[in-house]
Amino acid sequence: MNYMLDMARILLPIIIVGGIAVFVILRMKYKYENGTLGKKKTKSSQNLLDSLIPLGMMIGSVLAIVLNMFTTVSLLSAITWGPGLGLLAGYLAYEQYSKSDSYSY
Repeated sequence: MNYMLDMARILLPIIIVGGIAVFVILRMKYKYENGTLGKKKTKSSQNLLDSLIPLGMMIGSVLAIVLNMFTTVSLLSAITWGPGLGLLAGYLAYEQYSKSDSYSY
C-alpha cells in the first residue's frame, strides 16, 4: 500500500502539469488555426505579448527554487510544479493582455 502512495506522489504532479501543458498547447493551436492570436499595434507590445508564456515559466521556475530553499518541499516536486503553474499563469496573462488595446485582421 505504501508503494502505491509513493507512486501517486511521484506521478500526480507530472500528470497534472502535463494536462496543463496539453491544454495550453491545444488552446494556442486553436487560436492559431482560427486566426485569433493576439495582435498588438506596436512592436514592443507585440514582443511582450509573445513573451508572456515563456516569462511565466521562467518566473515559475525561480519561485519554485526559492520555495524549495525556504521550505521542506522537495526540489523535484518544485521543479515540476513551478514551470507548470508558470505556464498556466503565462497563458492567462497572454489572454488578458491580448484582449486589451488590440486589433484583429
